[in-house]
Amino acid sequence: MNAIVRHTGPSRLPDLAELFDAPLFSGRSPAGLRVETAMEDDRYVVRAEAPGMDPDKDLTVTVEHGVLTIHAERSESTTSPQHSEFRYGSFSRMLALPADASEEDVTASYDKGILEVSIGLTQRSQSSRRVPISRKAQE
Repeated sequence: MNAIVRHTGPSRLPDLAELFDAPLFSGRSPAGLRVETAMEDDRYVVRAEAPGMDPDKDLTVTVEHGVLTIHAERSESTTSPQHSEFRYGSFSRMLALPADASEEDVTASYDKGILEVSIGLTQRSQSSRRVPISRKAQE
C-alpha cells in the first residue's frame, strides 16, 4: 500500500519574492556592478553601470598590485505625502589588469550613469627569444 507523504523540506520551486529579487529581474548582476572592458588604442577601458550615483560621494576607484577595484555605495530615500521609499546597498567589483597596465596612468570619469576608467598600457617588446632547454644528467 502506498502512503501520501507531505514534503516538509525546502521547496523545489523558489518563492515568488525570491524569484523577482533575482539578479535577472532586479537589474543587479551576481557580481554587483555590471561592467564591460575593451582595449582602445593604447588604453584598457572599463565601463561600469552606476546610474543615480554621485561620483564624489558614492564611488571609489583604486588600483593596486595589478587589480582595479570599483566600489559603489548607495544610500538614497524619497518621500512624498503618500509614499516613502529607500534604496541602499554596497557593491564592489575587482578586475585583474593586463600585465602591461600602468598603475600611474589611470583616469576615471562619470557621465549619464556610466563610470569609465581608462588605464594606460606600456609598450611591450615585440621581439621574441628562444629559451634553451637543459637536460638533467643521467646517472
